[in-house]
Amino acid sequence: MVGIKDVAALAGVSTATVSRALSGNGQVSERARLKVLEAAKQLDFVPSFSASSLASGRNRNVGVVVPSVNRWYFSQIVDSVAASLLDAGYDLTLYNVSDGAGHRDRVFSEFLLRQRCDGVISVSLQLSETELGQLLAVGKPIVGIGGPLPGADTISVNEFSIAELATEHLISLGHRRIAYIGGPEDAAKDFNISEGRRRGYEVAMEAAGLEIVPSWLAYADFTISGGYASAKQVLAYPRNRPTAVFCASDEMAIGTIVAARELGIRVPDALSVIGIDGHDLGEVFGLTTIAQYPALQGSRAVQRMLQLFAGPAESGERSNHTAHTEMIVRSSTAAPTE
Repeated sequence: MVGIKDVAALAGVSTATVSRALSGNGQVSERARLKVLEAAKQLDFVPSFSASSLASGRNRNVGVVVPSVNRWYFSQIVDSVAASLLDAGYDLTLYNVSDGAGHRDRVFSEFLLRQRCDGVISVSLQLSETELGQLLAVGKPIVGIGGPLPGADTISVNEFSIAELATEHLISLGHRRIAYIGGPEDAAKDFNISEGRRRGYEVAMEAAGLEIVPSWLAYADFTISGGYASAKQVLAYPRNRPTAVFCASDEMAIGTIVAARELGIRVPDALSVIGIDGHDLGEVFGLTTIAQYPALQGSRAVQRMLQLFAGPAESGERSNHTAHTEMIVRSSTAAPTE
């Protein structure tokens, strides 16, 4: 049976170099790494990751905790994290905590503490002091996506600022009657996403001296169907109809465009619509949006996790990274015709 010593002999390097080259742990020159890989290929050598895990104390596995797997934003992050971890030679264990508080409690109190994960990437979950303490107590590196986590590295967008920018875009076009379709109230428990976006809208409206009409405010989940139902409610009365709608997600904005079409309201001639996310379908619907590039957030989280695995010299101080956002103006917004 071919062993690590055989690979080392053929490659002309030490067994320690072979171990580092095949595991990705520690520094090894590119020349040596290629020699090791070629030797391993020639000998049909398959490394024993269970043995290397015992030797290094690593499982080469990262736990990813998400509130849902069927939403576009979360799926983009999970796909990106999975691809980036695969490139780095790590497995991914996915924990979906959408089934309620009991399920979430078990994930943090049992599953993540079984030492099968070398680190944890938490997506859009505001961990409690207990949850965070449990993970930090066993020395697991933690990277959060979506908001601040004391003692952990984070990657997030400023929900208030991007909502304010979206509203200001409509105001700059000359709109004065601007509706808002926001996320559900219970979404505020995790990093105040719904609250932050609503406040951004309110502050922009107040700064421009514009009235916030109660009947132009609606709330639903961050889905196409949620946006569709809320838009039908907001746009139902032609005598008191807004000329623009800011939606707290692109899926809600797409639902609003569909509802407007069914009501015979032309977009953008009679109604401008803007969303947040940078959804793949945005280009199909000509949707103006504030893109937040979740795939980049996922790859950045893995990059940071690998730095934390490398040790203090590579990881440096705890970081709170602000994710890149960008306004993409398309055909769904224009100056009001009234």
